[in-house]
Amino acid sequence: MTKLKVRDLMTTEVLTLSPDDTIKKAATRLALDNVSGAPIVDNRNHLLGFVSENDILNVIMRYQRRLDKEDLGGNLLEHSMDTLDDSDDHLAQVAEEISNIEMSTLMVRSVMTTSPDAPVMEVLRTMLTLGINRIPVLEKGVLVGIISRGDIIFALYKKKV
Repeated sequence: MTKLKVRDLMTTEVLTLSPDDTIKKAATRLALDNVSGAPIVDNRNHLLGFVSENDILNVIMRYQRRLDKEDLGGNLLEHSMDTLDDSDDHLAQVAEEISNIEMSTLMVRSVMTTSPDAPVMEVLRTMLTLGINRIPVLEKGVLVGIISRGDIIFALYKKKV
């Protein structure tokens, strides 16, 4: 695998989000595409940031800690954020507030990236050292793909065509 380049394994059909997408939209798209994170790009596909499921769940937990601290009751994780019972107006209001947070305020702006010509082994070392699951691939500043640990594992056992 030392001769493999990122371009040999990267996924080129990448789920992307825009900075004005909300947590609700992002969470839905991540779930439907069965991915745990996505690059945030502008209309020219320039990388602006990245958001992961962890980022979204951390926001929910921050709000939950606030609910617990204020002794307002309710558990956000016991309800669908879309179908909160009207009997708890405060919880529904909190869920609405969370759902409307935009990616521009949530995204991580400092993102590890790589190029299509980087050696896969170098990228894998970086992923393991930094605990990163996926790295956006940029060429001349434009997002052209993403490489994940899954892409690398898949390549070990099956040729990706």
